[in-house]
Amino acid sequence: MEFGMFLLGLSPILWMIIALCGFKMAGYKASFVAMILAAILSISVWKLPVLDTATAALEGFAMAVWPIILVIIAAVFLYNLSLHTGKMEIIKQMITSVSADKRILVILIGWCFGGFMEGMAGFGTAIAIPAGMLAGLGFPPLLACLVCLVANGTPTPFGSIGIPTVTLANLVGLDNATLAFTETLQLAPFMILAPFLMVIITGKGIKALKGVFMITLLSALSFVLPQLAVAYFVGSELAVVVGSICSLLVTIVVSMRHEKRAGTPDEYRMEQTTKQSIHLKDALIAWAPFILVFVFLLSTSKLVAPLNAFLNQFSSAVPIYTGEGASPYTFTWINTPGIWIFLSAFIGGFIQGASFTGMLRVLKATLVQMSKTMVTMLCVLATAKIMGYSGMIASIANMFVLTLGSFYPFAAPLIGALGTFVTGSGTSSSVLFGNVQLQAAEAIGANAYWMVALNSLGVAVGKMMAPQSLAIGLVAVNESGKDGELLKRVFPYAFGFLILMALLAFFGMGVFDMLNLG
Repeated sequence: MEFGMFLLGLSPILWMIIALCGFKMAGYKASFVAMILAAILSISVWKLPVLDTATAALEGFAMAVWPIILVIIAAVFLYNLSLHTGKMEIIKQMITSVSADKRILVILIGWCFGGFMEGMAGFGTAIAIPAGMLAGLGFPPLLACLVCLVANGTPTPFGSIGIPTVTLANLVGLDNATLAFTETLQLAPFMILAPFLMVIITGKGIKALKGVFMITLLSALSFVLPQLAVAYFVGSELAVVVGSICSLLVTIVVSMRHEKRAGTPDEYRMEQTTKQSIHLKDALIAWAPFILVFVFLLSTSKLVAPLNAFLNQFSSAVPIYTGEGASPYTFTWINTPGIWIFLSAFIGGFIQGASFTGMLRVLKATLVQMSKTMVTMLCVLATAKIMGYSGMIASIANMFVLTLGSFYPFAAPLIGALGTFVTGSGTSSSVLFGNVQLQAAEAIGANAYWMVALNSLGVAVGKMMAPQSLAIGLVAVNESGKDGELLKRVFPYAFGFLILMALLAFFGMGVFDMLNLG
């Protein structure tokens, strides 16, 4: 009986994988069927009333629209506007002036800049903007998406000024800084591995590491070590932001030295436009929207508590779900990343010389470009809410706890990954499974910090494969509908990460306890 409920609970997730990979179905179609399947199972098997199932889906729609779709549209609009004004060419020239080596460019844009976007904004911006930039430089679209998906997983627990970890710590009653440090310890091997995989993917083999091994290692370490320090002494909020900035600076310095000393092999050389001297004013104008994103998001975050508290009062708590355990869904009208990215785009567009009419045309084109992705977001979040409220998620998690007993840590990252695969969000996975991980720790006598952090470890894998992530990346490079092909490409890396994470989860627990780190 328990196993049957487990399989039925998994069926919407299994359907998504089969539909995308096996049937090569478009993401918006596959996710719509998954939503209908989840609703039928919710009503017929888990006995959630029809009204409650419908309002659960409606709450998913609300969450998809505000803030997720809002921030994704804003991010793609900002990028498209920079293309429209021609300033993206200046940004590309500045980036390629650091190095003409494709292997180094994917680290600079996908790893360093992508990590910064994840730390500041999250919600898909770290996939959409870097993937679009790489495609604009001439990288094959699917390869641009793939390297950004591999890069984006590990910073996700600290995305959008640490929201997933802050939410998780508050939910389970653990100290933010200790939990953030534990998460970073667990993620560290994979954060070191990710840039190496990006280089190997770009160069189509391990031979691509020749000549850039040390640059790749320094880029990884200069991200991880500052993140560890900030997480330990301050907490989760700025851990990835500081780590990504340090990594960007170190990577630029060592890459420029490498370029002067060794040059770039022809097989990895990026075709460059004619080099022109770029004045500081022109550079600042080109980067203005991105600088504004940084300034707005940082100044309105919890790090500037008075302004954050003032802006957060402009919100509405609306009761949507009608079932047991319902709580109003809060719409934060001003202090949400999408609003600040939109504002940055419009102000940056004026600075770059775009007319208001021209910006509206770009916005209209972006909405058309994003239409199928929006359907995917709506259906995926509705599916997640139905599965959560009906008890389908709990049935999946409980099966793991009951079956595995003291070996449960092997499965803990998988549970975190499932939560993120379904919702596309590290925060949502924390909400769905944070208490499950804590209860499992109590049941088997494991360290609470270690076990709860394993949920965030799994988030890194779920984010790489989530239909939401795939759709965001593909729409940014104008390849919508190739979700299945992209999932096939990213799956081996995600699966390999998951196996290594399971081993770390079980065998690292004893070392963690022995060193008394929690």
